[in-house]
Amino acid sequence: MVAWTENNSSVRGGGNRRGTRANFGSVRKLPSRRYQARFAGPDGDEHRAPTTFETKADALAWLAMQSAAITERRWKPAPADEPPELPMFRDYAAGWLERRELKPRTRNEYGKLLGLTQEGPINSRRPRSATTLLSAFGDTRLDAITAKDVRTWHQRMGAGTPTRRAHLYALLRTILGSAVEEELILSNPCQVKGAGKAKRARRIEPASLAELATIVDSVPERWRMLVTLSAWCALRFGEATELRRKDVAADGTVLRVRRGVTWVAGQAIVGPPKSEAGSRDVTIPPHLVEPLRKHVAAWAEPGLNGLIFPAVGGGHLNHGTFHKHYRRARDAAGRSDLRLHDLRHTGAVFAAQAGATTRELMDRLGHSTAEMAMRYQHVADGRQVEIARRLSQFAAHIDERSS
Repeated sequence: MVAWTENNSSVRGGGNRRGTRANFGSVRKLPSRRYQARFAGPDGDEHRAPTTFETKADALAWLAMQSAAITERRWKPAPADEPPELPMFRDYAAGWLERRELKPRTRNEYGKLLGLTQEGPINSRRPRSATTLLSAFGDTRLDAITAKDVRTWHQRMGAGTPTRRAHLYALLRTILGSAVEEELILSNPCQVKGAGKAKRARRIEPASLAELATIVDSVPERWRMLVTLSAWCALRFGEATELRRKDVAADGTVLRVRRGVTWVAGQAIVGPPKSEAGSRDVTIPPHLVEPLRKHVAAWAEPGLNGLIFPAVGGGHLNHGTFHKHYRRARDAAGRSDLRLHDLRHTGAVFAAQAGATTRELMDRLGHSTAEMAMRYQHVADGRQVEIARRLSQFAAHIDERSS
């Protein structure tokens, strides 16, 4: 007995149907880009290869072997009580990561979460079994990971590191979701509602104008404009430190954000922004146009490709190098809680206070969804007071017209 073909990927042999020669078995390409082979055996049941294949040729070769075994009467069905041999999570996850098209930093971060990339000493406050996905599930076969296992693992991690906990869970869910798509497992055992999102552990308090001025004055002169633009133009650190002379409009009023720099294993990697929306033009506040021109003349590297905020010895400024100076500056302003990335948050709140709409905030920050932009509008101190004041003005105007 034979099966009809799928995707025209088949081999000859295995018998006849209604007196005509038919193709044996079928091969189909899975969402993971791997190939699955299956055929109908002499027993009338469908049989699948115990694993998927990297290439179509490998899948066809396996079908040819099954066809030959049937023809030579050597073929025997696998015992019904023995499931197909599935890979261990360790092997499947490593292959999953290798096949994905990812940015270098994302690949490196996934490798850390899995446990394939070294990330320094283990935090003694976090159980070793929950540190990485491979330490928790590495030696477990894919189909042996149960929803109870996942829930227990998630609970044992505790709430001490909410962001890492959410990232670990989200990556596990994504990897096992691919296994479902490849039909290696029937369902995804990651069923903890909301576990892939971390609740913000701290409320970000934007810097005031006075605090920002103190921070700017307290960093070395060559990087004062870096702090200033990061805040007023709501730039990510990697976006700001990849800005080049050619990215500033001729009249000095616009920054063209087209790239960002990330650091992976000590190496600077230049690539596109985090998302398609991150590629944007940011209008510089008029009071910063002349200071930026003076900074470029004094500190930027020469030529159109010269970095605007280079390291002392040239090349990209490393986050760790700059943070030593920034930490002292924020302490001088009495804001030891203000992370470097919070300067971008500060700039977003400034724009919201200035009356920017949700769409305008999305464009300025390079966000593809309105969720974050609306959050900045909600936390803009004084906006509710200003709205209330304008409502009273509106009410007074109505009273004047009716009297």
